[in-house]
Amino acid sequence: MAAKLLKGLLAALLLSVVAACASGPRAGGGGGIPVVTDPAPIVSGTMRPYQIRGRWYRPQEQPNYDETGLASWYGDQFHGRPTATGERFDMNALTAAHKTLPLPGLVEVTNLANGRRVVLRVNDRGPFVDGRIIDLSRGAADALDLRRAGVGEVRVRYLGRAPRLGGGTVLQQAEAQRSPAPEPVPYARAAATPPPGFTPPPATAPSPAVSGGVWVQAGIWSDPREARRVADHLGGSATVDVAGPGAYRVLVGPWPDPDAAERSRRAVVSRGYPEATTVSGA
Repeated sequence: MAAKLLKGLLAALLLSVVAACASGPRAGGGGGIPVVTDPAPIVSGTMRPYQIRGRWYRPQEQPNYDETGLASWYGDQFHGRPTATGERFDMNALTAAHKTLPLPGLVEVTNLANGRRVVLRVNDRGPFVDGRIIDLSRGAADALDLRRAGVGEVRVRYLGRAPRLGGGTVLQQAEAQRSPAPEPVPYARAAATPPPGFTPPPATAPSPAVSGGVWVQAGIWSDPREARRVADHLGGSATVDVAGPGAYRVLVGPWPDPDAAERSRRAVVSRGYPEATTVSGA
């Protein structure tokens, strides 16, 4: 009898472990991504095709969803209103809206301009604006440092079903963001007094120190410390490159194609560098 009881307990334990693995985020996330052992069921009606402004959207399970695009955010106007799942929208919570992912679900969102990374609970539909792939709550936009810019380029990965409550987590902040960030120095002001005799290289000139792909040039500075501060402010993949005698440019990238580089350029412009342009690596 004792042997049968022990065997039954072991079988139950094994089943609970398998269930936890199956319901959690997909493998490989790491970095503090929560493991969901009690997933909420998909909310009835949220997987039906629907039409907004003449366009049809067809929600579906998308286990390999991994997209790069623009994120926007929403806040006070919708605070306290019901979301597509029936949950009340809390603009300070770590939540988001997506057009076709299951509700409620979890996504990992990375701000490509600074490396900040969060897990968000997707409990609403949207954004219904061309070119935007996710709408963030105000709290999520703050965590990613996107609120001031309003729109920014992000990577969104679907992790799986959300827990019955919560699920939002701040995973990573760029080193530059853990201390007070310096004020952005616009290219036009920083480059207004170049060193005597210096002629800036053409925008399409290949970098002497950085090769491959397409880069975003935020600007050119005569002071290497200023260029370093700008690179730290942009974070993530920003680097300082010697552009000529006594001249230093800040590059972000590389990006695999011009379209990706252009999206990154717009994100750099939104962070205070209006003269940002794209350049080709050697």
